[in-house]
Amino acid sequence: MTKAIVIGASSGIGKAVSEILVKNGCYVGITGRRENNLLEIQKANSENIVIKSFDCTDDSTFEKLDELVIVLGGLDLVIFSSGIGEFNETLDFEIEKETINLNVLAFTKICDWSYNYFQKQGFGHLVCISSIAGLRGNKTAPSYNASKAYQINYLEGLRQKSNTTNIIITDVRPGFVDTNMAKGDGLFWVASKEKAAIQIYNLIRKKSEIGYVSKRWAVIALILKIIPNFIYKKM
Repeated sequence: MTKAIVIGASSGIGKAVSEILVKNGCYVGITGRRENNLLEIQKANSENIVIKSFDCTDDSTFEKLDELVIVLGGLDLVIFSSGIGEFNETLDFEIEKETINLNVLAFTKICDWSYNYFQKQGFGHLVCISSIAGLRGNKTAPSYNASKAYQINYLEGLRQKSNTTNIIITDVRPGFVDTNMAKGDGLFWVASKEKAAIQIYNLIRKKSEIGYVSKRWAVIALILKIIPNFIYKKM
């Protein structure tokens, strides 16, 4: 039985992915700040889900993760699905700071703990939900796009580091998914949480290095990469 931890599973993509993992025979530890939400998820399958409520920006994160691994009896897979993103056209530093604390500092903390754990045991799979937003900057949410760019580059560094090991690093880059994170008018190609979770599970199963959710966003990614700077800055 695959033993997995999903960071940020109290709602959204993390919750949907946790449910898919359980349906496919995994023993799953779910984390999040909202304990009541975690308990509701656990009720649906108490035999295959254990919970640990904590804020991954806190200093106690490593201790909480260690405790969860003990309960699970081991660890094969870590999925980081925690994140925050807000419009911030006025450059309110408190908004930027909150984004950086979770999307950069906590993300790095989870990645490092996971990689070091897997390195000691000789194998493992780290999956992180970054975003297609990390491919270019954005004037309305500067820190969000920048933090996702950090995640994409950090994961690439870990893949390079793990090249001769049995550690797998998967970077999942969603477009718009029907969660509280999807903000703004004129959203298109919005995938349901359930569809996103199925595609993420398939990426995990195939041990993919990079994947876009839904798949069609790979086209947008290509366009974003080739748009010249003089055009993009006017958009």
